[in-house]
Amino acid sequence: MFGRAPAVQQLDAAFKRAGVPRGAIPDAVTLTAVRLLRESHGRAPSDAEADAAAALLSYCVLGRDPVLAGHGAEAVETLEQRLDRAVTEGDSLDARLVLLALHAGLLQESIRDRHGLTSADA
Repeated sequence: MFGRAPAVQQLDAAFKRAGVPRGAIPDAVTLTAVRLLRESHGRAPSDAEADAAAALLSYCVLGRDPVLAGHGAEAVETLEQRLDRAVTEGDSLDARLVLLALHAGLLQESIRDRHGLTSADA
């Protein structure tokens, strides 16, 4: 009867596939990411959309090297391009996910420094 909502379970599974250790993403961040996905797509996210969001958040949380080791150079390049676009465009789902990681205190220092991101950027 009780338990995690299907969309939250879906994103939890996507985080697991992305290589994020259980508990590394606080529930509040997961719930907010689900809300952002729903707002962006106007419906519950597909598995592919959840995987894409989890991949970007995992890169933000884990950093380059763990993602490179787990998913390879092509995945890292794609995620870095998404991150670059998110920072320059500023108003996309990816940008909102990066800001979520930043404000939750989860954004890797190397990513903050590379892009000059601070909490005042919101």
